[in-house]
Amino acid sequence: MAVWKPCHSDESTGLRPALFLDRDGVVIVDRDYLGDPADVALVPGAAETMRAAAALGYLLIGVSNQSGLGRKLFTIPEFNGVMKRLDEVLAENGTGFDGFYYCPHAPGENCACRKPKTGLLDEAAETCAWDKGASWVVGDKASDVALARAGDMGAVLVRTGHGATYEQEVRLMMENDSEILIADDLAAAFAALRRADRRGPGR
Repeated sequence: MAVWKPCHSDESTGLRPALFLDRDGVVIVDRDYLGDPADVALVPGAAETMRAAAALGYLLIGVSNQSGLGRKLFTIPEFNGVMKRLDEVLAENGTGFDGFYYCPHAPGENCACRKPKTGLLDEAAETCAWDKGASWVVGDKASDVALARAGDMGAVLVRTGHGATYEQEVRLMMENDSEILIADDLAAAFAALRRADRRGPGR
C-alpha cells in the first residue's frame, strides 16, 4: 500500500466521522487509468459536497485502487502529477483531502491493500482515528461497498464512474443489509447518508 497524504487526527478531541472517498468516478471523472494531469476533471458537485462535509466535521480520506501502476499503464511520477493537479483543483474550490491512500498493485499480486481488503483503512488508522458508527465509504464499485462493510462503516454506491455497472450486484448485497445505499453522485450520496440511521454531525 502507499500513501499520497497521511491523515492526522487528534483522538483526544474526540473521534470524528469520516467519508472514505474513492477517487476515479466519485471525485473526478473516470478516464480509465488516468496518467495525464491535464485530464483531471471534477465530477459536478463533488468539490461542493466535500466542502460541505468538511464544514460539518467529517474527515475526507481518499482510498483508491490504482492498478494502472501495477499494470505499468502509467508511472509513479505520472500518478504523482495527477494527484498534485487534483489537490490544486480541489484547493481552488475551497476543499481537499485530509488523507489519501492507494493500492499500486495489479489484481493478481495478492496484496493486502487492494479493495475490498482493508489494508488502506489499516494504514490510515495508524495516524488517524474516526468514529466507525458515523462514517461511510462512497465509491462506484462493489469493492467499495464490501470495503465499507468489512470496516464496519456505511456504504454508498454512486452511479457516476462505473457505478451503474455494479448497481444490480450491490442491490443484491442490500437485500440483507440496511447500511448500503445507492445514489446518483457524491452530492446525492452525502444527502442520503445524512438521512440514514447512523450517528453523525447535525443529528
